[in-house]
Amino acid sequence: MPEHDKDYSFWTKYKRFASTEILMYLIMIIGITLGIIFLS
Repeated sequence: MPEHDKDYSFWTKYKRFASTEILMYLIMIIGITLGIIFLS
């Protein structure tokens, strides 16, 4: 049963940090574009 509690807490934390995760993806995209520009 404690596994279900861990899953629930995991999903709640995932929903809380969903916005920060989107920001991380945007930073990754910006980093990739800058890398391509510098390499080219």
